[in-house]
Amino acid sequence: MAEETPESSGTSLLHNSAATASKPRHFLKDVVFHGKFQLLNSLAPEENTQCQHGLYFQDGERRVDYILTYHIKKPSSSRSNRQSSRFTDNAFTRSLRRGTARLGRPPPPQPRGVPEVASQDHSMDYHEDDKRYRREEFEGNLRDMGLELEKDEDTKTPGVGFVKIHAPWHVLCREAEFMKLKMPTKKVYEVKQCSGVGAKINTLVNKATEPLHPNVEENRAQNVKHLSYAFSREKQHLFDLSDRDSFFDSKTRASIVFEVLKRTKCTKAKYSMGITSLLGSGVYTAAYPLHDGDVDGENVEPNDRKLLYEEWASYSVFYKYQPIGLVRKYFGEKIGLYFAWLGLYTQMLIPASVVGVIVFLYGCATVDNNIPSMEICHPRNNITMCPLCDRACNYWKLKEACGTARASHLFDNPATVFFSIFMALWAAMFMEHWKRRQMRLNYEWDLTGFEEEEEELKDHPRAEYELCVMQKSLKKEHKTQKPTEIAEEPTNKWKQTVQSAMAGLKLTEKEKLTCRDRLPAYMTNIVMMLLMIGVTFAIVFGVILYRISITAALHMSNNPTTRSNVRLMVKTTAAIINLVVILILDEVYGAVARWLTVLEVPKTDKSFEERLIFKTFILKFVNAFTPIIYIAFFRGRLVGRPGSYLYVFESYRMEECAHGGCLMELCIQLSITMLGKQLIQNNLFEIGIPKLKKLIRYIKSKRRSFQEEEREKKLQRYETDHFLEPFAGLTPEYMEMIIQFGFVTLFVASFPLAPLFALLNNIIEIRLDAKKFVAELRRPVAARAKDIGIWYNLLRGVAKVAVIINAFVISFTSDFIPRLVYQYMYSPDGSMHGFVNHTMSYFNVSDFQDGKEPMDPHHLGYQVEMCRYKDYREPPWSNTPYVVSKEFWAVLAARLAFVIVFQNVVMLMSDIVDWLIPDIPKDISLQIHKEKILMVELFMKEEQGKMQFIDSMTPCDGKERNNHAPIARSRSIPHTHSHTHANNF
Repeated sequence: MAEETPESSGTSLLHNSAATASKPRHFLKDVVFHGKFQLLNSLAPEENTQCQHGLYFQDGERRVDYILTYHIKKPSSSRSNRQSSRFTDNAFTRSLRRGTARLGRPPPPQPRGVPEVASQDHSMDYHEDDKRYRREEFEGNLRDMGLELEKDEDTKTPGVGFVKIHAPWHVLCREAEFMKLKMPTKKVYEVKQCSGVGAKINTLVNKATEPLHPNVEENRAQNVKHLSYAFSREKQHLFDLSDRDSFFDSKTRASIVFEVLKRTKCTKAKYSMGITSLLGSGVYTAAYPLHDGDVDGENVEPNDRKLLYEEWASYSVFYKYQPIGLVRKYFGEKIGLYFAWLGLYTQMLIPASVVGVIVFLYGCATVDNNIPSMEICHPRNNITMCPLCDRACNYWKLKEACGTARASHLFDNPATVFFSIFMALWAAMFMEHWKRRQMRLNYEWDLTGFEEEEEELKDHPRAEYELCVMQKSLKKEHKTQKPTEIAEEPTNKWKQTVQSAMAGLKLTEKEKLTCRDRLPAYMTNIVMMLLMIGVTFAIVFGVILYRISITAALHMSNNPTTRSNVRLMVKTTAAIINLVVILILDEVYGAVARWLTVLEVPKTDKSFEERLIFKTFILKFVNAFTPIIYIAFFRGRLVGRPGSYLYVFESYRMEECAHGGCLMELCIQLSITMLGKQLIQNNLFEIGIPKLKKLIRYIKSKRRSFQEEEREKKLQRYETDHFLEPFAGLTPEYMEMIIQFGFVTLFVASFPLAPLFALLNNIIEIRLDAKKFVAELRRPVAARAKDIGIWYNLLRGVAKVAVIINAFVISFTSDFIPRLVYQYMYSPDGSMHGFVNHTMSYFNVSDFQDGKEPMDPHHLGYQVEMCRYKDYREPPWSNTPYVVSKEFWAVLAARLAFVIVFQNVVMLMSDIVDWLIPDIPKDISLQIHKEKILMVELFMKEEQGKMQFIDSMTPCDGKERNNHAPIARSRSIPHTHSHTHANNF
């Protein structure tokens, strides 16, 4: 046996050989701790390329399936002797020392030094020793579960130790059976292809789209498919095990090891701890599977990661389809479904963008023929309008609003109504198309028999939940403890520690957190959510005050150019301020939502994710759409009339809409917010922040004290992945797309170009996310999923709300309904001539309140006696001056009727689309039914073969039959989770 000191080599190999298994347990721990290991069939890194890259153990044969990292306390020069002596001390000698102390013997003398430094070192050493004890026990339990471990502390990453984990064949088989993983069998059947006209159409489509397909085998149509079945060790003959190394791919091996890590417990610390608790308490600093290899550089071996980088994560292939099959193979079903959904959403945006551009071009083509804007822009138009603000604003001519009126027609025309109906049906078709696509992927990925309820039952508690349960259990145990037990605690501490460690697992299983325990967290959640929503409303109100005050200030300017562009300047700057506030609050609200979810202490990761999604969606949705909702439905509605305006704080007059309506201002706000979020938040932040974090970690590692020649050496694969950003889940990715879906559908009546901008953003977003997953993030653990979960319900909710909001936008924000009412009820010739004059009322300037009239009443060069304002009110010479007229009630009734009709018609059409398009494609339904029949036939043939074999081996007298019967029965007994099965396999 070759021994190596920690100074000579920090690499150690832990394996389940017969020689080490025969040693006592404390001897193994001593060997592990001292770094004295038996290296069998090991190769130096220079002798094996695969080993050098860090993908294999030192023997170059066993693949690294998972990595655990931990902090290494490097000894300083002043305390090297003391720390080296402490490092050579093992767990067995420490227990002896504590035992001698309990027997009354004096402890061995401690090294002398400064008292403060000594106490500090003792506290740090105690925590380091405690973490090391937990790691030793946890790693020992992992070896008991059948995993093979290898440590590497002599790396080029100072202060970090790595534990490489390999799952041997029998562990993979055992866990695959426990996890009910469906694996392909030897049975192959032909996939039914379309025939006749359908086959010819598919052939033509495939030839036309051939350049759009990536150069990946998984994307090519397969005529045959392997019949899949849940893996069973008793039925291994059904599976093709000719190449055991590739039967379980790297993604599956990593998920199997992660399942073992979650199930393995460590009970040294009074309560049971899994890998999540050990990560949370700092015993381990990170846990991650390895990427398959490098993506660039010279002499890079072909691997799935490199293929994904070239055919998926490159901007040069933006026009190609995504290799979803390869994405699923490398990252798992959950991430594969996200990118499949994102790809389908982007494809569906193409027809929406085309129709939106056509609607916009229709507005551009008809703007010169629009009678209302022509009347406003007519040079002989001498209509005098009332001031837009008190004192500082003067009377003005209606023709000054010509530009706003013409621009409003681009987005407020009859085609807008058609486009709103189209987008509602588009959303329904998108939902149905996604359900069909999802079912097809479930069939192709062998998820048809997968039940998420089973996964939820196997979902392990989170570390924070286990910690809270442990604290609750300890408090209850302390309260129920007898005084005699408390009195003898110091003398019988060793016995109590052993008992609590043995009962660590039962301690947390007996207790659980109730609603009463979570009541303070629930109350905090409600208060904080209302407070954050109130902050959003307050900021929107502050921007309103900004617009009002800046408008009055600019009107007092001596520069005529400034006075003529007041509205445009105020609208644009206010929209930019709203955008900046939205971007800042988005980050704040994301952190607040996570903090509130942590306070609730959800039991499982799935529950944590769903609660976090709900809170984040509420806060970010309110943050993004509150300014838009104000402009669409409230601005210009709470103004009052000249002589009786509504004021805020008795000095700020509520702002009005331009004469062309608020739709143009709504379009400006919507476009700036949408484009700003996509360019700054979705793209700039996603590109810049991960690169900045990676640079900071790299700079910190460069500052460490290691030699220049070591710096030039190639890092191992697990070291390179350590510098990557940890995977934080798909919630941020889905959230930005859900908010974008809201921009595309909710106010599309005011901004028909929204689908086009979303399409351009998503073309970049797909490749940006792909590059981030492939090159910037650590490889996530593959997770199985049949659908996109709660996100589908959020999408349906947004689509339903979009119908109502668009109905109100068309009815109340635009002038579509007033134009129809005038044309069919009040127009003398059935045309739109006279519509502008019809929508304006008269006001006698002598009725202004004191101090509210303009400072320069002769600004237009003549004395103004009557001014006009946009509203339906009686003139000052009527019997009821300034009271709303009958035209107002007619228009209001028409608006409400349009909302009801539009909403019900569109909802009905959406339901018809939902009913006409089946959720499961017919060919997939037939293939699933065919698979079930083939599976039954396969097992019937197997049973017949067994019976024939037993009959052929059984003599006629029947004696041997009785001897074989127990064997047959024993084979039918399912395997349990015991370690005996794992070791005897």
